[in-house]
Amino acid sequence: MTTAVCPGSFDPFTLGHLDVVRRARSLFDVVVVGVAKNPGKAGLLPLDTRVALVRAALAADPATADVRAEVVPGLVVDFCRRHGARAIVKGLRGGADLDAETPMALMNRHLSGVETVYVTGDPALAHVASSLVKDIARHGGAIEDLVPDGVAAAVRAALSPQEER
Repeated sequence: MTTAVCPGSFDPFTLGHLDVVRRARSLFDVVVVGVAKNPGKAGLLPLDTRVALVRAALAADPATADVRAEVVPGLVVDFCRRHGARAIVKGLRGGADLDAETPMALMNRHLSGVETVYVTGDPALAHVASSLVKDIARHGGAIEDLVPDGVAAAVRAALSPQEER
């Protein structure tokens, strides 16, 4: 059985992320979504909330109901080793994503030998990015059609205390 890891900060988890996990699940026997804290990003949603939202979205989708979501406590390559993963799966919306992902893929291969597999995202979701979703929500825009059920409410709840400051 081949195992792959789909890592990300998923702050928040979007329909684009779900699309990548679906595609990974069609290619690999086992897929584990690794929810990580990115020290280079100021997170909106707490890590435990992000994990819970990812788990709910995966469970609600028949194509991903058997996919697990877990916290990545350190390096993604160590997480891959623990799960016996042969690949990291990342989604690409365009050339900028490839430029950003390539150094990480090369470093992960250097550190562990694990390969990164890129899947091209659904063109209908190419405009969906977590940062844009948060920005739209911060300005009161609708994000329900960009994220799985439950995510929009969690984003709005996380933004409410910030708006009152």
